[in-house]
Amino acid sequence: MAGQQKITYVTLFADPTIHPNYERALKEVESKYLGRSYPLYIGDEEVWTGDEFDDRSPIDTSILVGRFQRARREHIAKAIEVADSAFGEWSELDWKERVKVMERAAQIIDERKFEIAAVITYEVGKNRLEALAECWEAVDAIRYYCRVMEENNGYQRDLGPGAPGEFCRMVARPYGAWVVISPFNFPFMLANGMMLGALITGNTVVFKPTSEAPLSGLLLYRVYRDAGVPPGAISFLTGPGDFFEEEVTTNPKVAGIAFTGSKGVGMRLYRRFLTNQPYPKPVVLEMGSKNPTIVTDKADLQKAVTGVIRAAFGYGGQKCSATSRLYVHYRVYDKFIEELVKEASRLKVGDPREREAFMGPVINRRALENFKAYVDEARRAGAQVLFGGEVMDYEPYNKGFYVQPTIIAGLPDGHRLWREELFLPILLVASFRSLDEALQMANDTEYGLTAGIFSEDREEVDRFFGRIRFGVCYANRRGGSTTGAWPGAQTFVGWKASGATGKGVGGPHYLLTFLREQSRTIVVE
Repeated sequence: MAGQQKITYVTLFADPTIHPNYERALKEVESKYLGRSYPLYIGDEEVWTGDEFDDRSPIDTSILVGRFQRARREHIAKAIEVADSAFGEWSELDWKERVKVMERAAQIIDERKFEIAAVITYEVGKNRLEALAECWEAVDAIRYYCRVMEENNGYQRDLGPGAPGEFCRMVARPYGAWVVISPFNFPFMLANGMMLGALITGNTVVFKPTSEAPLSGLLLYRVYRDAGVPPGAISFLTGPGDFFEEEVTTNPKVAGIAFTGSKGVGMRLYRRFLTNQPYPKPVVLEMGSKNPTIVTDKADLQKAVTGVIRAAFGYGGQKCSATSRLYVHYRVYDKFIEELVKEASRLKVGDPREREAFMGPVINRRALENFKAYVDEARRAGAQVLFGGEVMDYEPYNKGFYVQPTIIAGLPDGHRLWREELFLPILLVASFRSLDEALQMANDTEYGLTAGIFSEDREEVDRFFGRIRFGVCYANRRGGSTTGAWPGAQTFVGWKASGATGKGVGGPHYLLTFLREQSRTIVVE
C-alpha cells in the first residue's frame, strides 16, 4: 500500500531540529557541490559537451554554484531517441511496480531534504522555511499520486457490455517520450510534479531545468535514478533554450510537452509544437498569472494583512500564485493600508541562509533591472509608492540582487502594470465600493490562476466563489491569500492564459493529462 499522504508543511516549522540540520547542510553543500562541473545525462551516459556556462548564486554572485554543459541540438535529439526507445519497457512495467519506484523516490527526498533545501537556497535565493517546504511538498505529491494510482487501479476499469457476449474494459495508456521544462521559482517541486506525472503513468522523460537552477534539477534527476527509474526512461539536459525549443517542437518522437514558465514562452512552445507535429499531441502548460486579493469591509483586517503580506512578498513575489493586485473596500481602505505598510516594514530582507530572513534576493540582474523600471514607470504614471520601491545596492546587499518589498497605490485604471505579470515583490492596490465592482476588476485579466478574498460574511464568500474566474480560490487564508496550494488538498490549476488542460497538479485528475484511453472488447461466444 502506498504511503499515506501527510501534509507535513503545517507541522514542519514547529520542529526545533530543522535549523541545526539545515545549517549543517549549508556547510556540507559548500564542499560537496559548489563550484564543480556537471555533465549531461543521456540514457546511461555522462556527456561533456566542451562548452559550459556558470550558475551563480543570486545571494552573492561571487558564489559559483556550478558549471553546466550547454547541450547542442544533437544531444537533445539523442536524448529524445533514447527516451522513445526506452518507452516500451518502462510503459509495460506493471503500474504497481512503477508505484513502488515512486514510493522509493519519496523516501529518498525525505532523507535528503536538508541537502536539497540548502541547494535551493544557494541556487535561487529561497529562505530555509520555503526551501524545506518545497521538499516536503515534493514528498507529499509523490505519495499522493501513488495513492491516486492505487485508488484508480492504475486507471483500468471494466465497462459494458455493449452487446451480449462482450467483455469490455477501459485501460489508460501512456503516450511515449515527454519533454519536461521547469522554471526557477520552485526548481525542485515544479519539476517533480511534471516528471512524476509522466513517469508514474508509464511515459519516459527528457528533463531540462531552467539555466537559473540546474543543480536543483540534477538532484531531482538523481533521486529518480536512485529510486529505480531506468537510465533510458529519464535523461537530464542543460543549456540555453533556443536549440532545445527548435528540436523539441519539430522532433516527431516527442509525444508530449510539460512546461511551467512564462506565458510568452509557453504559448510559443504550444503553437510551434502543434504546428510542426504530424498530428495533435498533448501539451501541459502552467503559465503564471496576475492574481487578485479582495478585502471587503466585513473582513478580519489583521487576518487579511497577514495573508496578503505572505502572498505578495513570500519568495519576493516570484511565484505564479503571488498576490500582485489588491482591492480594498473604501470604508476600511485607510486603516487596512496603514496596517499593511506597517507589517511590510517589519519584513527582514537579506541573505536567505540567515534564520531571520523572510525575503531573499530576486533571481538575477534582469529581474532587478525590471523592478527598477516598473517602479519608475508607476511613478511616471502618477502612482504613489506607499512602501519600498528601492534597489538595495548598498552593503551588505550589493553582492547580490536585493530589492525592497513594494506597495504602490494610485496607478491609473487600465495601465499595463495592472495586467502584465511582473514576477517581483510589487503589490498594486486600489479601492472599491461594492463587491460586484471588485469582482469585475479582479476578473479583468487574461490570466486565471489564483485569487483570494477576506470577508467574514458567508454570502460574500459564496458570491466570490461563484463569480471569480480563477482556478485556485481561497477565502480568509491567513497563511497566504493566494499562495500555498498543497498536493491532495488544493488542485493547482490555471484558467484562461494560466493553463492549458483544466486539470491541475496536486488534484485527482492531473495524471489523466499524461494518459490516453484505450477501449478493449473481447467477444466471448
